[in-house]
Amino acid sequence: MDVEDLEGLSARELHDRAVRYAVRHGDLGFLWRLLKAIPAAEAASGDREETANDLSRVSALLSDAMAAGEGRLGEALRPVYIAYLAEHPDA
Repeated sequence: MDVEDLEGLSARELHDRAVRYAVRHGDLGFLWRLLKAIPAAEAASGDREETANDLSRVSALLSDAMAAGEGRLGEALRPVYIAYLAEHPDA
């Protein structure tokens, strides 16, 4: 898919495609970038308390990564998913 096609997908669809591809291909680099991006995306989406919690708990980040395609957080992470999926057109 090209970037224009990816832009038409929901945040949930982008999340699922990107995470599924990264897990299937053992792309820990992307998963780590996603984990690092979640606190900033949560802050941008207005959830500052969750940001503070996530910075102190890695397990929360892992949990968030698996569900980071929903709601305002998913929308805030759309650019992360689009950039990753654009690099991997077969995802």
